[in-house]
Amino acid sequence: MKSISARIAEEIGAQEQQVNAAVSLLDEGATVPFIARYRKEVTGGLDDTQMRNLEERLRYLRELEDRRAAILKSIDEQGKLTPELTADINSAETKNRLEDLYLPYKPKRRTKGQIAKEAGLEPLANDLQADPTLAPEVEALKYIVGGELNDNSEEAQKITDLKAALDGAKYILMERFSEDANLLGRLRDFLKTEGTITARVMDGKQAEAAKFQDYFEHDEPLKSIPSHRALAMFRGRNEGFLSIAVTVGDAEDRTVAHPCEAMIADFWEIRDQGRAADKWLGEVVRWTWRVKLLTHLETDLLGEIRERAEEEAIHVFASNLKDLLLAAPAGQKATIGLDPGLRTGCKVAVVDATGKVLDHCAIYPTPPQNKVREAEAVLVNFCKKYDVGLIAIGNGTASRETDKFVGDMLKAHKDIQAQKVMVNEAGASVYSASAFAAKEFPDLDVTIRGAISIARRLQDPLAELVKIEPKSIGVGQYQHDVSQTQLARSLEAVVEDCVNAVGVEVNTASAPLLAAVSGLNQTLANNIVEFRDQNGVFTSREALKKVPRFGAKTFEQAAGFLRVAGSENPLDASAVHPESYSVVEKIAAKNARPISNLMGDSAFLRALKAADYTDEKFGVPTVTDIISELDKPGRDPRPEFKTARFQDGVEKLSDLEPGMILEGTVTNVTAFGAFVDVGVHQDGLVHISALSNTFVKDPREVVKAGDIVKVKVMEVDVARKRIGMSMRLDDTPGEQTSVAGERRPSRRQNQGSSQRSFGGNGERKSSAGRSGGGQSKSAEGTMAALFAQANKKKNGRL
Repeated sequence: MKSISARIAEEIGAQEQQVNAAVSLLDEGATVPFIARYRKEVTGGLDDTQMRNLEERLRYLRELEDRRAAILKSIDEQGKLTPELTADINSAETKNRLEDLYLPYKPKRRTKGQIAKEAGLEPLANDLQADPTLAPEVEALKYIVGGELNDNSEEAQKITDLKAALDGAKYILMERFSEDANLLGRLRDFLKTEGTITARVMDGKQAEAAKFQDYFEHDEPLKSIPSHRALAMFRGRNEGFLSIAVTVGDAEDRTVAHPCEAMIADFWEIRDQGRAADKWLGEVVRWTWRVKLLTHLETDLLGEIRERAEEEAIHVFASNLKDLLLAAPAGQKATIGLDPGLRTGCKVAVVDATGKVLDHCAIYPTPPQNKVREAEAVLVNFCKKYDVGLIAIGNGTASRETDKFVGDMLKAHKDIQAQKVMVNEAGASVYSASAFAAKEFPDLDVTIRGAISIARRLQDPLAELVKIEPKSIGVGQYQHDVSQTQLARSLEAVVEDCVNAVGVEVNTASAPLLAAVSGLNQTLANNIVEFRDQNGVFTSREALKKVPRFGAKTFEQAAGFLRVAGSENPLDASAVHPESYSVVEKIAAKNARPISNLMGDSAFLRALKAADYTDEKFGVPTVTDIISELDKPGRDPRPEFKTARFQDGVEKLSDLEPGMILEGTVTNVTAFGAFVDVGVHQDGLVHISALSNTFVKDPREVVKAGDIVKVKVMEVDVARKRIGMSMRLDDTPGEQTSVAGERRPSRRQNQGSSQRSFGGNGERKSSAGRSGGGQSKSAEGTMAALFAQANKKKNGRL
């Protein structure tokens, strides 16, 4: 079998030596951002995406190798390891294949087959399998008590009649048939290709399970089920509303043998030719399938579907999180943060350009108090006193009312030049109640902390959002239904990549932001902040080495991503790593120009040839990056800031009418479409089929979280709080007619043949979070009309 490095190299499109080099760096403690940015010569230029894929696959394959070693050791200790079995185990490329090979040797409770072997019935089983002309009843007589082949052991004394003897032989063959790895592989592949996943509503649960009504009688090919539908069905099962099974053939026709029974018989060369043992052997095959293999394989297949669906859901969440973290910052301006409310009022916080809190209070411009004049006086005073440039309004309860109030205030006071912006406040309440917020603002109420977070989030989304657990930000799909360990690992990687792509100003960064920097952890981040508080700002990158536990290895990993504005060395404010300052000094010396004079001189820098400044340590890739950084030192990779303009008079769901064209912000992108906030406290869905006039395979090809888009309202269901939208502005409302869950073909409608049951296990009950993470909608459901049109257009294309 190929080495781990060779397999990964094939998967990520690289050379094996590149992978080996990257693995060595990872094993030495280097981070993915550091390797991708500052070790291009070593890895041959592997980018951050390749490195993340490499890291994930390396983890999986090493776990596979550990399991392989454990299996080999276990079988060897049993004295059953043969050269052939060793070769099979060593060539297994998946965990399923490994477990199939291990199955016959896996320690298990004493089975009926083992008891039968202890009773001396294995020769009977072997004889009947090898020679079907033998009469089972005649052969079995030899093994009952008093028979010539009964060995009089304790277990053999229990074989008192023909049925006991033949049942024992049957159990022995059933275990043999069901534990052959090659047969299991064939059956699994067949079911993956030909199987159908079926969902049915549990009897008497129709009313309670209304949100899963699209799956009350649903069949879909196993090989092509989308992740969001699979996770919806699993959620329905976990909540006790649905049963799920895997089927092949006709579920209701009991006169036809299951195809897998025929495959088992063929594999073991069992055929009904009218011989004495053929009927008995056929019964063994049926029992093998129904008792031994049906549940086992169904569990495996549903587990694979769930795993695949979870991976896709995690990928969607990670992609959305990346887009949100890298959203455009509004910039360093004094900002008022408003956390709207009705009964409890609107909380107000003023922060300066660096995010430092200057003032705070509560105002009551909305019902029931309606203290508009008093609230206006407060805001006007704050705007003028602190020269406010931005007013951030949280998009929660009373946000549109507050937005209108602020708009009216700005119209009445033309001398105030502040810009109002609606800000997604998802996760702000989590931050407000966090230990970090309590430490940062011990004397402030949690509601004021929320207003502060909203203001800072507008100034710099990345710097503020890193303070919140990624799962609480609310841009996921079925995020509570997936592996929380895998989700956390994926989201942490996204945060790390985003923070290091932007870089961090060490003298203003919070501890949570610093903790995401390559090479740092929460302890080191806290040490940096504490050192800064006690000794004043850092005047150079070199000064970081004075921080407790900030050693040489940490400096190597982190320094390039930490910026020190105002340092005597201008390179300290750039992405040029201190280890390569000598390259810049060489460029400056060779061209007789001071370093500060080089930076930003595009015409000069673009005329340089990287190869002229390489040496044994720094090659062309690194020198090229250095020249590029000198051209735009400390550049921010995030886009220019812009915001959606919500339409006046459209403030709640009932204000919407089909045909309206509105501007909104994409809040979440899923596998089946995008959710858009148009300012009515309820995001609308643009189904994947309505994102573009051309075929869209992945919604993220067209939109991403944070995008400003124009949409047409296609349908409004006030009762169910659902909005159907289209980004094809020439679409006509009425062509799409329902806000129900995604329409899929009903039972048998999308299958060429009817279905044969292959299981249906009992349900587990567990709690499951809402889809869409914090969004007030059901991601299982979209507009049925959207999907009807989607199916129509899709069929037309195909």
